[in-house]
Amino acid sequence: MRLTVLAAVSVMATASACSSSKPCAGVGVTSQIGVMFLQRGYTDLAGASYELCAAGSCGKGHLEQEDTTRISLRLPDDTGPDLGPVRFRVTPKGSNHPEINASADVKLTRQSDGCGGGAYSEGLAFTKEDGLTTKIPPSVSAAWRKHLKSLASPSESS
Repeated sequence: MRLTVLAAVSVMATASACSSSKPCAGVGVTSQIGVMFLQRGYTDLAGASYELCAAGSCGKGHLEQEDTTRISLRLPDDTGPDLGPVRFRVTPKGSNHPEINASADVKLTRQSDGCGGGAYSEGLAFTKEDGLTTKIPPSVSAAWRKHLKSLASPSESS
C-alpha cells in the first residue's frame, strides 16, 4: 500500500512540474524569408527555375504557370535581424540567362514563440514594376487573396 501511494505522489509531482497555467505555443516559429512573386507582365514562366538566396543559403525550384507564387527560404536558427542582401533569380526553361536577377537589403523582424524564444523572418514581394521589395504592394496582396480564394473554392475563381 505504501509503495502505491508513493508511486501516485511521484506521478502527480511529475505531471504538475510539466504543466503550466500559461499557454506556450513554441511550435512553427522558424527563421525564414518569403517572396510573393506576381508573374503579371512576364510571358510563359511555367517550368522556369528560381533561386532565392540569403545568409549563405539558397532555395531552388521550378515555377508553375500561375498569377501569384509564394517562395520561401528557411534560414539558420541563429539568424539575427541584420540579414543583408537577398537575391531572387528566375531563369526561363531552356535558357542559361536569368530573366529576373534582383536583390534587396533586408532587415528581419523578430517573431516570439510565446515561450521566451523566437525567430527572425520577413516577407518580400517581387513585381515587374517594383522589383524586389519589403514593402508589399496592394496589388500583390490582392492577387494572393484571389489565389487563396480560388484554392478554397475552384468553381468561384473568376
